[in-house]
Amino acid sequence: MVNSTTKMGAVSRRASRGRTPSGKPNPIDVHVGNRVRLRRTLLGMSQEKLGEALGLTFQQVQKYERGANRVGASRLYDLSRVLDVPVSYFFDDMNDETIAASPRHMVRATQDPPVSNEAVMTQRETLELVRAYTRISDPQVRRQVQELARTLGGPDEE
Repeated sequence: MVNSTTKMGAVSRRASRGRTPSGKPNPIDVHVGNRVRLRRTLLGMSQEKLGEALGLTFQQVQKYERGANRVGASRLYDLSRVLDVPVSYFFDDMNDETIAASPRHMVRATQDPPVSNEAVMTQRETLELVRAYTRISDPQVRRQVQELARTLGGPDEE
């Protein structure tokens, strides 16, 4: 971690190795991890099974999914094969705040990027709801479930 002194003499931390100034994982690494978890969960695959397919422990898979460990290019390629998605899948739906947190932008950063709310799509309950919804074979019932969820959720906040 590189330190720098401000005008007041206080020391601030600069981001290094792709992490935020506070040392938290880079939002891009978190996004990629969320996409791994999303696809794994939608396939009904456990962390243990994914780890076995990649030659990893489930703890290593957990670290990738949280963004605590960065995913290298060869591992990303292997993940794409095991999860049956193109490599680009892991970067799909990335919002502007996350894109701006690229390590090349963070190298001189002294503050963490804003927190993104895109993680709601990778929460366990969201994924379980989507999996259950996609198993409903009757299109009319699916529409009724969608309408029920829309009604219970209240008006859109646009």
